[in-house]
Amino acid sequence: MSTILAGTLLLTATGLFSQVVGFLYRMALSRLIGAETMGLYQLVMPVYSVLMSVTAVGLTVAVSTLSARYHALGDSGTVRLVLRRALQNFLLLAVPLGLAVVVLSDPISVYLLGDARTRLGVVIMVPCMLLTGVENLHKHCFYGIGRVRPPAAVETAEQLIRAGAVLLLLAALLPRSAEETVGIIALGMVLCEVFSACALTLLFRRYWRRFPPGEPGENVSGKRLMAIALPVGATSLLGTLLGSANSVLIPAKLVEGGMALPDAMSEFGVLSGMTLPMLGLPTGFIGALCLVMVPDLSRRTAQGDRRAAGGFLDRVMSATSLLMAPAMALLTVIGPTVGAALFRDDRVGELILPLAAGTLLGCYQSVLSGALNGLGLQGKAARNAILSDVVQLAFTFFAVSRFGLAGFAAGYAASGLAGAGLNLASVLRAAGLRVKAFEWFVRPLLAAGLMGLWCNLLFRAMIDAGCSHGGASLACTALGIVVYAAALLAQGGQRPLGQSLG
Repeated sequence: MSTILAGTLLLTATGLFSQVVGFLYRMALSRLIGAETMGLYQLVMPVYSVLMSVTAVGLTVAVSTLSARYHALGDSGTVRLVLRRALQNFLLLAVPLGLAVVVLSDPISVYLLGDARTRLGVVIMVPCMLLTGVENLHKHCFYGIGRVRPPAAVETAEQLIRAGAVLLLLAALLPRSAEETVGIIALGMVLCEVFSACALTLLFRRYWRRFPPGEPGENVSGKRLMAIALPVGATSLLGTLLGSANSVLIPAKLVEGGMALPDAMSEFGVLSGMTLPMLGLPTGFIGALCLVMVPDLSRRTAQGDRRAAGGFLDRVMSATSLLMAPAMALLTVIGPTVGAALFRDDRVGELILPLAAGTLLGCYQSVLSGALNGLGLQGKAARNAILSDVVQLAFTFFAVSRFGLAGFAAGYAASGLAGAGLNLASVLRAAGLRVKAFEWFVRPLLAAGLMGLWCNLLFRAMIDAGCSHGGASLACTALGIVVYAAALLAQGGQRPLGQSLG
């Protein structure tokens, strides 16, 4: 079994476990706090995302890329120096920025987020950002040197601690006001990040004690780190700002269309806190693949092995379609019924078809963006991501007030299509590949479409016959696997999934 396959499988298992735990956590959270408070919590998260974009996102990519490069050259001393320089730069950025956010938390909550009840959550997100940055820098250094087990183990524990801390705090302290409830959730996140940051720091130090790195072979300056981090961070910041504007605009545009503010916040909470996380359940594979792919492609590129990089990308595209297309087809069928039962809200799963299509396209966009980062083309990945976000923002601004959340769903699919198409064109040019439309897209999408039709017939028949939602869902999943495999075989030979990844 190849290193890339082993790493991907381990991170996939971890990612899927995290997705399941996160989904169950959101389900319990929505039942405890309700859709409106969930919407308020989702308004706070863009502040956290902006802080991470400014301070840590670019540095994590730089650490992953440079540590992979120096590790491939056998220069372990420089790997450790890269992490130390990155931590110094992160703290120099994050501490003053965090203090500024605390001081300005009142105008941020009132004028930028549009709801004063988000203020406490904004303040508590500052220490969460500091701890997450330390955690992520250590995590991506581990990924860069090809050691995925320590961060995978910590991430697994992190999800359990986060869910347990937040839910126990809420159970002990509710009922509270909506602002205090959001603050309690943020406090639970801080407790979780204390564990993650400390655990990864200790594991990293233990690793280097076992394998002394020696003296650095090269003096990695902060300027060299920032040469990679700045374009990635700036792009991430611009994309996060566009995404944050989108999140703030959705309830505002719903109100502009005639909806009361509590109802608009509730609709936003159902969409962003229930429906989209449900569609995101199967995407743990994508995150895992990207985490392994970036340093792997960086190593291949550093060694001048462009041909091997191109073959690897071919297999990545096939694997993404093979796994994600049937998952989205199945969720399109059973998602609305099962989601409404789990979250106890009949609005979960509304507009599932365009949202599922957008999620699938977003998977392609994420994988191809990771490929561009691994090939050293961060600028192109950044440009394409920004253009994709602009498409979504335009739909939200012009369509939501008139068509409601259907306008957002249309923009979600159009944004994913734009981002995936632009990234695909950039990767094909950079890697010298030719698009394999039938193998990458047509064959798995046709098979997934047929699977969805059969599952829909079976699911409706079983529900009408009085079967339980769980039983009908399991039966549809079993039938779907058989139909999907048969449809793939009927269209011609398909490489095994292990070969697609390896």
